[in-house]
Amino acid sequence: MDRRRFLRTGALGVAGVALGGAAAGGFGDTAAAATASEQESTAYAPIGRLDLDAAYEAVVAEDGATAFVATGDGFVVVDLSDPADPRPVAERGNLLADRENGPLTRVWDLSVDGSDLLVAGPANPNRSVNAAVRFDVSDPADPEQVAVAEVGFPVHNCALADGVGYLTGNDRDRNPLVVVDLREDPGENGSATAGEELARWSVIDADPAWDDVRQTLRVVHDVSVTDGVATLAYWDAGTHLLDVSDPADPAYLGGVTPHEPGELAALSAHGVTVENSALPGNHHYAETDEAGDLLAVNAEAWAVETGDGLRGGPGGVHLYDRSDPGDLTRLATVEPLESPDPTGSGVWTTAHNFELRDDRLYTAWYEGGVTLHDVSDPAAPAELARWRDPAHASFWTARVGVPGEFFVAPSTSHRPAQAALYTFPDRAGEQADPPALRDALPDASTETPAAARTPADATETPPPETTATDGAATTDGEAPGFGVATAVGTVAGVAGGLRVLRRVHDDGRAE
Repeated sequence: MDRRRFLRTGALGVAGVALGGAAAGGFGDTAAAATASEQESTAYAPIGRLDLDAAYEAVVAEDGATAFVATGDGFVVVDLSDPADPRPVAERGNLLADRENGPLTRVWDLSVDGSDLLVAGPANPNRSVNAAVRFDVSDPADPEQVAVAEVGFPVHNCALADGVGYLTGNDRDRNPLVVVDLREDPGENGSATAGEELARWSVIDADPAWDDVRQTLRVVHDVSVTDGVATLAYWDAGTHLLDVSDPADPAYLGGVTPHEPGELAALSAHGVTVENSALPGNHHYAETDEAGDLLAVNAEAWAVETGDGLRGGPGGVHLYDRSDPGDLTRLATVEPLESPDPTGSGVWTTAHNFELRDDRLYTAWYEGGVTLHDVSDPAAPAELARWRDPAHASFWTARVGVPGEFFVAPSTSHRPAQAALYTFPDRAGEQADPPALRDALPDASTETPAAARTPADATETPPPETTATDGAATTDGEAPGFGVATAVGTVAGVAGGLRVLRRVHDDGRAE
């Protein structure tokens, strides 16, 4: 079937794929004959969905035909040639099982660059091998492992550009970006240079005053690389840009900080705990547009009980003029939905991962759903579409498939949500009767105690050892910003290989 013709006709007219397995509206001859104007008047809803055992970050190949979804123990490759019926074509799990402390666990992030895919983990400290693994995905149905970099720190997030890996190196000290060479294959004699460390850079290199700040407030949470510039989200230490045109010699370009280092250095231990979750700050992910003129930064945040009431709430996406990296100017903020319970044990509507492309911003908001914004005028972003199903879907990211046709968004298994990969129309529209956010309020059996959300990444000493559901020893205790799965007890999907529960078709059939 010709995908472009299909999308222009009936697929976008589907009223939605119900999460219980039945479509809210069928796709048949009548829908296939719908006109373009009828499509625009149809309620905004997903095109298709693929249910998975676990889903975290997702990325899409340049041609939009393939998605790669991190599944905790590896990744799954999804054929998007028919976005109404996304289909798994390959999976890789149990990575590096033959290595000491293998296999690699908590693979929550990945990055695609041409025919190369980088996966890394563990997302948070535990006793599994710490590594980044490059795969050749020139044949998406048969990914081939070609290079490995074992490192001495967990890798929460990563980026890949021209065979070079950019890894978040949270070592509970300087918390640097670590640059590793993955361009060489290991070879039979093991003499190649794959995994060689090329450089390290920390926010402390930009301003030594950050060394006086508790490292939990200046974790390097995420990294993106566009046209030789690495953009680093450093939590309460802000967002910083590096020239990595020579990966072995990063050069500082500029940044934006929501706090002065001295302000954070003066905080008490309790103040640090509050600041870790509450706004301002909490720079979680950042990337620039293709031209390099616009920077988007999201804040992942929650309200915190301080004794004097709640402080803070969910964070949004900030837009900056990046034409002069040394003078970043904030233009606007895309605000989150108000949550009926904005605490960490309530309904999460804070911004999570996103993509900025072709004057559009695609954003995930956990139970707050997904949104599509026109940012051609970044000082006045305009919402084009929004969709949510808070009782069943908690979205991790939103990524472009084919611009103007569809984008993808994985739902992670946060509390009652089902792990899945959704496809959405890349067009303006309005959801019919969006469910109330209150539908996602946890009951007493699912609410997570506050203590379970205290992070290992946010402590000066390791917490007591615990045992994960996969039997591996861990030292977790999650930090705000360091992922939802462990924090709310949903790591159960990490250890198992991918098992597709069912594929829901546009006509409601499940298989």
